[in-house]
Amino acid sequence: MKLSKLLEKLEYTVLAGNTDMEISTLVYDSRKVQKDSVFVCISGSVRDAHEFIPDVVKNGAAAVIVEKDVTPVDGVTYIKVEDTRLALAYMSAAYFDYPAKKIKTIGITGTKGKTTTTYMVKSILESAGIKTGLIGTIESICGDKHTPAANTTPESYMVQKLFAEMADEGMDAVVMEVSSQALKLHRVSGFTFDIGVFTNLEPDHIGENEHKDFEEYMHCKSLLFRQCRLGIFNGDDEHLEGIMKGHTCEVETFGYKSINNLVAENVELKKEHGALGVKYHVSGLLDFDVEVNVPGKFSVYNSLTAIAICHHFNVAKEAIKEALCHVSVKGRIEIVPVTKRYTIMIDYAHNAMALESLLTTLKEYEPGRLVCLFGCGGNRAKSRRYEMGEVSSRLADLTVVTSDNPRNEEPMDIINDILVGVSKADGRYVTIPDRKEAIRYCMENAQAGDIIVLAGKGHEDYQEICGVKHHMDEREIIADIIKENPDLKL
Repeated sequence: MKLSKLLEKLEYTVLAGNTDMEISTLVYDSRKVQKDSVFVCISGSVRDAHEFIPDVVKNGAAAVIVEKDVTPVDGVTYIKVEDTRLALAYMSAAYFDYPAKKIKTIGITGTKGKTTTTYMVKSILESAGIKTGLIGTIESICGDKHTPAANTTPESYMVQKLFAEMADEGMDAVVMEVSSQALKLHRVSGFTFDIGVFTNLEPDHIGENEHKDFEEYMHCKSLLFRQCRLGIFNGDDEHLEGIMKGHTCEVETFGYKSINNLVAENVELKKEHGALGVKYHVSGLLDFDVEVNVPGKFSVYNSLTAIAICHHFNVAKEAIKEALCHVSVKGRIEIVPVTKRYTIMIDYAHNAMALESLLTTLKEYEPGRLVCLFGCGGNRAKSRRYEMGEVSSRLADLTVVTSDNPRNEEPMDIINDILVGVSKADGRYVTIPDRKEAIRYCMENAQAGDIIVLAGKGHEDYQEICGVKHHMDEREIIADIIKENPDLKL
């Protein structure tokens, strides 16, 4: 491929050499450079790839894309752009021959609900025969291939590579989570989404290495709606105006308020035989009853979002209803079928805000007792331990404090920090450092009508101890405990 082809949608300056040259590979990791590669220098928060130019030239790079002043070396083409991250996005799209033009692209942004909604959309579309790929926090899915994720939204090169793989596999659409960091760092630049979606906004991801303040966080989220054809928005969210600022897309809204295009009416909580969920009626652009076997009023928003999206694929309402009735997302209020006597679920809630939202939601189902099992990761902010401990002690009837990725810390040191927070409220608690034994305790001491939450691990299937990830899947642990004591199923 000609370098000029990769640069066709960019503004740039040729510092040395020329663009009429054949390129073997497009690379942004200096370790992957080979003969005739073009290397894009990304200025990262930890290392600046401009420092590696001598190494990549030595290893055969034919061209280098920079955003800083550098001293060219004879025989190598140097291209200067204003922003190398943006350049990588456009070059990646060209490198993979603009795959986003070959499939329908759906991007979902917001503080909460992205993961669950992407799975709901995939489930509905596939039930209607629309082959759909997925890119998100847990994994990327292309047909039968599941690849664990490193970031909520991958680097732009990987986004385009995944799009290309999906197009080659005959996918009709792709639904993906779009984080504020992805928008800030141009990971989803270089193409236009067919549909952009806003779920909600709360203060989050604000700090030294993320967003300097809430205004920047909101601004980055809003960027999605300057690069999509149709924007579907939570019309009830208090930050709607800020998110829509500068939008260039068509607009459609959903929510509880009657002014929305899609409205959720007559919402009921559903609780029967150890299963929890919601029921409601959709009115406005569509008109039918919905049941979702995922608890919480936020499940109304998540499913309504999915309905709003799938409506634009002309999916029949019966297919939507059937898919939503059976959808399940690994590690997101994932109910594990054990017994009709009580409910046990796995959820990724691993900070105080998420845990408070989860426990508050579950209390609305009026459980016999609300039991919360959790731990906190080692080598992370101690404040999270105090906060989660206090939230669980305040909202749960029983808190079971255990281990969760102790990393290089002693589990009991972490547990003792959590107990500082637990002591600030008046909930009962026990401490059981071994997570399997903690889960066993919850199951063996469960009472009729209990809701037991295993919080923090979610989709993770490992426990990280001293730099080593040991396999540990809570679903397997529950199955092992039942195998060891079959009476727990009664």
